[in-house]
Amino acid sequence: MTHRPLIAVPARFSATTSALRYAAEVNARALIEAVWRAGGEPVTLHPHAPGGTADPAEVAARLTRFDGLLLPGGGDLAPHRYGAADAHEAVYDVDDEQDAFDLELARQALAGGLPTLAVCRGLQVVNTVLGGTLHQDMGGPGREHRHVRHPVSFAPGSVLTRITGVDKAEASCYHHQHVNRLGEGLTVTARAADGTVEALELPSARAWFVAVQWHPEDTAHEDPAQQSLFDALVRAARSPR
Repeated sequence: MTHRPLIAVPARFSATTSALRYAAEVNARALIEAVWRAGGEPVTLHPHAPGGTADPAEVAARLTRFDGLLLPGGGDLAPHRYGAADAHEAVYDVDDEQDAFDLELARQALAGGLPTLAVCRGLQVVNTVLGGTLHQDMGGPGREHRHVRHPVSFAPGSVLTRITGVDKAEASCYHHQHVNRLGEGLTVTARAADGTVEALELPSARAWFVAVQWHPEDTAHEDPAQQSLFDALVRAARSPR
């Protein structure tokens, strides 16, 4: 049997899950199945950051056993994480432990050269780690990208274009925030028709890296362009570091 590279996926806290009766740590099934279809072994990581602070050495040590990292979607980052003094009323599902753990995961993965795919919140986490900021809200109904599928145009010569073989794709989005100031070293490689940043790449990254603001897992089972993102992550994870 072919070895499946281990892909770390930090869990998301859930207040209620009927099958488990109590609060739980979860990941979207569509996301996990997309990694599995690509040939990876998705492994859920427990977010450990007591008091909203993650131990860099501990996180780095935990990542050493993995071949790749997938930073998934989730609730909003606390605005103070990117230097905002106040939180917009639309900010939701903030969790300090989740924030601290995700941010440290991204920091250690980038520093350690771990192949990484960042999705939605994951993109915002990476942008924040690299000193970028976010628009806290896109302006409410009619302007936000929630429950929306729309075309996204890729930059010529981008990793996205090489991976997917196309210069435009239909993206399934669920977000009300987006990139404001770019993090250091990041480049914008996809935008929506309204100009919203939809993908980031890091030319100086020590390993394969792509971040998308949309949810490729939503349609990966039927859209080869979306599945190709997970395929590329797993291919990179198979390569020696």
